[in-house]
Amino acid sequence: MNALAVTEADLHAYVDGALPPARVAEVEAYLAERPEEAARVASYRGQIQALRREFDGVLDEPVPERLRRAGGRSRLLARAAAAAALIALGGVAGWQLHGWTSVRQVETAAWARRAAMAHVVYSPEVRHPVEVGADQEAHLVAWLSKRLGTPLKVPHLGGVGYALVGGRLLPGERGPVAQFMYQDGRGTRLTLYVRVNAEPARETAFRYSREQGVSVFYWLDRNLGYALSGEMAKSDLLRVAEAVYQQLNP
Repeated sequence: MNALAVTEADLHAYVDGALPPARVAEVEAYLAERPEEAARVASYRGQIQALRREFDGVLDEPVPERLRRAGGRSRLLARAAAAAALIALGGVAGWQLHGWTSVRQVETAAWARRAAMAHVVYSPEVRHPVEVGADQEAHLVAWLSKRLGTPLKVPHLGGVGYALVGGRLLPGERGPVAQFMYQDGRGTRLTLYVRVNAEPARETAFRYSREQGVSVFYWLDRNLGYALSGEMAKSDLLRVAEAVYQQLNP
């Protein structure tokens, strides 16, 4: 089979189960002749399974009493529905992005969706929003740096009204990723999702995405990629993203 006959979009659609049977047979024949590509496709499936293992159970959790009293049930259920939609969206991302010509663009868009998904799942948490709290910041940074295999720095955003809540470890597309959570005086939460890039990259300008009501600014900075997520207007999130960048690049 001609190598050009199977595109990146075909591979993503194959993972998503969005190909007709005849095309499935062609893709499987293509992969049978290319072990490296077959391994990459298997890793895509593993990523989806890891995300579902991590997040699916959240949809069955009871609504916290505090939110019920405050009339927040519909808000939490909406977030749960958004999380389910994002999980489904992640499953069909390759097919929906089939018109893109750059594999890097596909990966970057999927990364922004994963950051938004993680924000939707964890930002409503009352008792366990993070694994390690801000009162153990030194331990948090050392632990996540060790797991990601590179030194991390946590921005301090008091200047724009946000305090660090803490952080947690999450599964990513290529390995562990870190999520740091912030909160302002009104209880509004932001999350900063940090991944290790496959290869060192030049700094990139901010890119913006909106996923199921969540605004995301994301960018690359040498060996790390950052995605800042929040349920707020683009201009408000940009102000915080600029503060994050300045903290990381003094």
